[in-house]
Amino acid sequence: MVLIRASLSAVERGRAEIHLPHWDGIEQQHGFIHGGVVGMIADSAAGYAAMTLVPEGASVLTVEYKLNLMAPADGTALIARGEVVRPGRTLIVTRAEVVAIKDGREVSCALMQQTIMVMPGRAEK
Repeated sequence: MVLIRASLSAVERGRAEIHLPHWDGIEQQHGFIHGGVVGMIADSAAGYAAMTLVPEGASVLTVEYKLNLMAPADGTALIARGEVVRPGRTLIVTRAEVVAIKDGREVSCALMQQTIMVMPGRAEK
């Protein structure tokens, strides 16, 4: 997250939110925030949401996600909101929405669904 200047802005049980300012180092050729970066913050927000539900001493790992880019990531910042859809002992299903802040409004630009694997006995770095 440091590399792209993102911050973990909110964490609560089953939910997490990541904020990302728009800056030229994460733009693609048209000046929008690159889709890979959009996927990165969606994956991380939903992953942190899942992390709030695992036992102490365990961690999580993404095993797959599907990302729909619905509109260009065009605005002064992005917000990724992740939430747990179905908690499980082995697998956790999550989703995330990414919105762009443009002219003071939130514009939905991506939706993601994800499967997370719980890794018992493997603490985070």
